[in-house]
Order: sequence, then C-alpha cells, then structure tokens
Amino acid sequence: MQVGAVFPQLEIGTDPDVIAAYARTVEQLGYDHLVIFDHVLGADSNRPGGWTGVYDHRSMFHEPFVLYGYLAAITTRLKLASAVIVLPQRQTALVAKQAAEVDVLSRGRVILGVGIGWNQVEYEALGQSFTNRGRRIEEQVAVLRALWTQEIVDLSGRWHRIDRAGLSPLPVQRPIPVWLGGGWDRQKRAIVEPVVRRIARIADGWFTHVPANDEGRAGMEAFRRLLEEEGRDPAKMPVEGRLPAAKSGPEEWRRGIETFRQMGMTSVELNTMGAGYRSLDEHLDALRRFKELF
Repeated sequence: MQVGAVFPQLEIGTDPDVIAAYARTVEQLGYDHLVIFDHVLGADSNRPGGWTGVYDHRSMFHEPFVLYGYLAAITTRLKLASAVIVLPQRQTALVAKQAAEVDVLSRGRVILGVGIGWNQVEYEALGQSFTNRGRRIEEQVAVLRALWTQEIVDLSGRWHRIDRAGLSPLPVQRPIPVWLGGGWDRQKRAIVEPVVRRIARIADGWFTHVPANDEGRAGMEAFRRLLEEEGRDPAKMPVEGRLPAAKSGPEEWRRGIETFRQMGMTSVELNTMGAGYRSLDEHLDALRRFKELF
C-alpha cells in the first residue's frame, strides 16, 4: 500500500523556501507522492446571490503545473500527483503540453488526476461550458493520450480538431497515467454511477472520496462490478483513499488505513488542510506520525 500527502494549499503561504522545505521533508519521510488540488479562481463570497462553495476568493491555491515544475527540480523520487486538475475548464492541448513538460523536468514522476469540478464561476471566467463538462472530459482524456504518444496527431472529435500537429518534447511516460477523481455523493452516501462508470471505462486509477466504512465498502464493491462490466480487471486498477487529519489522530488513521486495505485500496493519503494546525511543523509532524503507521 502506497502513501501520499495532500499539499496544504490553504495554509502553506507563498514563501518558496517554506514550500521547498515542506516538499523535501515529505520526500525524506518516505512518502510516495504529493497530491495537489486545483482552483484557478475563487468566487467572492459576498457576490449577489451569495456563495455556498467550499472555497472563495480568499482561499489560496498555487497553480499545480507551475508549482510542480518548481518541485521537480528540488525533489528526486517523490511523484507529483494532481487530484484533481479541473480538466474541462482548461484547454486540452495546453494541459497536455504542461503535463508533458513537468514529466520531462521530473524525469517521469507525474500522475495526472483530472475531474469535472463544481465551480461554475471558474468555468465562466475561463470561457468554457459548465453544462457539458462530463461529456467533454472523455474526449479530452483521449486527446491527451494521443498527444503524449504520437509525434503527429490528426484528430477530429466532437470538441477537438488537431490538424497534423504534435508536442515537443514528448513526456517521459508515454502516456502519462491519467487518474480520475470524484464519484462519491456525500449526501446519498453512495457512488454516483455514471461518474464511476466513466472512471471504470477510461481511467488509469481513481482518486476517491469513498469513506472508510461499510458504505465505502459497498461503493468499492460496486466499482469492481463496473470494472468487470467494462472488461477490466479490478486487481489491476489502483485506487486511493483519503483520510482527513481534521478532528482525528493516529488511532482513527490506523483504523482508516486498515479499513481501506481491506476494501482493496492500493494507496491512501492524509489531508492536513483544515485541521487547525498553526505552523508548517504541525503539518509535517502529522505526516510523520501518519507515515509511522505504515
């Protein structure tokens, strides 16, 4: 079972030396990968009509590709995982270019997690359609893989036209592994079948929000059935569970790890954001204690 750490976007600040120290320490602690969330813009919480999103314009989010280009130079082993890039609000060819560049600079350490997101304000500002994002992401993933594996791409899709063009440099990994995120309805406490079926059909892995309990077990069983229906071997599909550091500690983490292991998760990550830690050292101390459980 592999172990990941969630980059504490909201609390880490903007000092490059602090960010570098955090990443190097995560690597030294033996973590397999560093996970980063993605938001380009935050909506004003006082905007007309109000705002109910989890984040607003005051929430700090470093840009994943730029940050990982920086971290590629100061780490040697740590995999760089996005969980997730909101793919349909971005231009597909540009994402392919950015991910390929980070893969080159990191010598093949990128895991590109993508998802459809939820922030309509961001979509509007970036000039992309919010309503068809679920349908577009499937074609986007196919376009990404074509651009990463072919010197010249000649492709006509419903939303994409590439007229005999290609990326240079190509990535080290051909193709870069594409994981999908999402698929869990917190209110219904069950998988969202159309989303999870898409994951089962096209993803190289799944960044889940599935909880470490009986409802999560049922969700994982349903996912395995969908994989089999899509002609894929559940034993070969990596799945990552996420545990929150907020309002929990080593005993809860130990139980969560063991439950995820029994559920068939191949990796687990600790999210220290929002746990009330007042310093970077507290984030790193939690990660140190979490890693000791492995």
